[in-house]
Amino acid sequence: MAQLDGQKVLVVGGSSGIGEATAARLKELGASVTLASRSRDKLEAAAERIGGADVAVLDTRSDEGVAQFFADAPQFDHIVISAAQTPGGKVKELPLGDAYAALDSKFWGAYRVARAAQIRPGGTLTFISGFLSVRPGDWVLQGAINAALESLARGLALELSPTRVNAVSPGVIATPLWGGMAEADRQAMFDATAAGLPAKRIGHPEDIANAIAYLVMTPYATGSTVLVDGGGAIA
Repeated sequence: MAQLDGQKVLVVGGSSGIGEATAARLKELGASVTLASRSRDKLEAAAERIGGADVAVLDTRSDEGVAQFFADAPQFDHIVISAAQTPGGKVKELPLGDAYAALDSKFWGAYRVARAAQIRPGGTLTFISGFLSVRPGDWVLQGAINAALESLARGLALELSPTRVNAVSPGVIATPLWGGMAEADRQAMFDATAAGLPAKRIGHPEDIANAIAYLVMTPYATGSTVLVDGGGAIA
C-alpha cells in the first residue's frame, strides 16, 4: 500500500515547476491530487503530464475567490502552496506597485489560503519560502517575504495544531521561472551558481518535492523550515 493512499492533496501553484513536481511525487505515494492555479489550460497540461489529476482555477490574490473556493471544496489532508509572482530588485529601484504585488502574491496569497482552508486534524500545510530569507543579497523584498512565510508557518503550527504547518526553503531551482532568459545566458547563470555552492549543482523541482513529501509523511515535523538550497545559505 502506498503511504498516502486515500488522502486528498491540494497543490496551489501546481501547473508547473515545484508545484507540478510536488503533485507528481505525492501522486506516486498514492494521494488523490488536485492542482490549482489561475490558468485552466496550464493546469490541464500539467495534469496530463503527471498522469491525471483534478484541476481547479484559483487566484490566491482574491479574498472572495479563495474564501469561496474552500467553502465549496472538500476537506483536504494536505495543502502545499507554491504559487507566487514576485518581481524583484533593489528597494530603491523597485516600483512600489511591484513591491505590493509581490507581497500580495506570495505572502498574502498563502495567508488567504491558510485562513480559509479546511484541513483534517493531523494533516499538513506546507509553504514554499526560499533561502533569500537568510541570504537576501540585492533581493531584499523577496528575502523579507520568505522570512515572513517561515515565521507564519511557525505561528500557524501552534494556532492550527494538530494540523502540522511547515516551510521548505529552496535555493536556485531550474524551473520555468528562468524561461525568459536566453538559453545560453540561463545555462551560464546555472553553471556559475553551481560552482559557488557546496553541492556543486543547482536544484531541480524534484529536490523540493522530496522535501515536501518528507514533511507530509513525518508526523513529528511541525513548525519547521527545511533548507534545500545546495548550501546556498552558508556559502
